[in-house]
Amino acid sequence: MGYKKALEQYIAATNTHDFNNVKNVLHKRALYWFTDKTCTTMNEIQSYFENAWEMIKEENYTAHDVQWLTTDENSATCTYTYHYEGYYNGEFVSGRGRATNIFIKNDVNEWKLIHEHLSSG
Repeated sequence: MGYKKALEQYIAATNTHDFNNVKNVLHKRALYWFTDKTCTTMNEIQSYFENAWEMIKEENYTAHDVQWLTTDENSATCTYTYHYEGYYNGEFVSGRGRATNIFIKNDVNEWKLIHEHLSSG
């Protein structure tokens, strides 16, 4: 699996709303920078995802205008515009922001997400 496939799998896993699926594509030392919080442990990342899924029901998350900034045999960095839509308190909502993802190969040669930085706007 290549780094582009890793991004596709990450987006698909996110849209299952099941953190076990997301965790499968994360590096064990994953670090997240959200607009309002930094998550440095898998438990913190899981709590953040699950809270977001609880707030925005039936959320669909997509990546647009993906730009691969650097790629080599062991790492890849991309930026993209993320879009989300779902239901907040029964009302349809949507939004977008900017994302940076860094993927690296782990010790068994699998591409894993080690860092994500999201910002709204």
